[in-house]
Amino acid sequence: MLWTRAVSPPPAAPAPSATTPDSRAVAAYLGLAIGDALGATVEFLTPREIQHQHGVHQDISGGGWLRLKAGQVTDDTTMSLALGEAILAAGRVDARAAADAFDAWMRGKPVDIGNTVRRNLITYRKTGNPEAPLSEHDAGNGAAMRVLPVALATFGQPPDVVAAACRAQGHVTHHNLLSDAACETLVAMVHDFLAGHGLDTARHHADTLVARHPVFAWQGKRRDNPSGYVVETLQAVFQALFATHGFEACLVDIVNRGGDADTTGAIAAMLAGACYGPEAIPARWRKALDAGVRETVELQALALMAH
Repeated sequence: MLWTRAVSPPPAAPAPSATTPDSRAVAAYLGLAIGDALGATVEFLTPREIQHQHGVHQDISGGGWLRLKAGQVTDDTTMSLALGEAILAAGRVDARAAADAFDAWMRGKPVDIGNTVRRNLITYRKTGNPEAPLSEHDAGNGAAMRVLPVALATFGQPPDVVAAACRAQGHVTHHNLLSDAACETLVAMVHDFLAGHGLDTARHHADTLVARHPVFAWQGKRRDNPSGYVVETLQAVFQALFATHGFEACLVDIVNRGGDADTTGAIAAMLAGACYGPEAIPARWRKALDAGVRETVELQALALMAH
């Protein structure tokens, strides 16, 4: 695997650190933003192209097809922040509040926006219905990439409440059974990490997802160059998360797979941050992340947990 050229994993996975749920929540949100910023540089490149251009990509340097400044983030982080603000303002995960927040976000001309997100937000403007039509074609990763605020706001709540919250935000743009299943699995994994559980518990959720939806089967052939299809996204994320032993190794592994690297990076680092805690995040990545983004995600993580 490409990351082994620069980062060698320890012989055994370290036990989760004795950090608080709040500190793990901050680490998850920082991880999401860092993974977004690191992965955006190599988004849409193949592993071979990454190797040719960067060797092993492991520094937040900006550039990429979006020509970002070093430390700048994309829609993965900015949509998450928009959703988090809507949750805090409404006092709950509310579909219309989320739709309005996403619409305002799109009107602000974000640096990047997915086709499914754009299409269904335009439909929302026309109809006023915050739930997009059920569609087998809307199985992209756009709802999963921004689900972290839901995970933080629903920590400790019953499973049916959590599932309804996932769907309330997800269906604004991605009304699809596979998208729903992915979002609910990611939230369950974050919840267990916040509670101090390790990778074995998270793997149980991944295995349960595969049992219910075999298309998500992730063990076997390495998923390189993952597309925006939520199945390929989670396959790559699970492979990186469960094959490595630490935040840095996980994130370097996933972004060097290329493809939709800002989103796979954001999701994998979200999980790894919640799992390993804030002390596992390299100082060079914290420093390289846009300072405003860093402060905003930290504050919003704590506010959502207090919610």
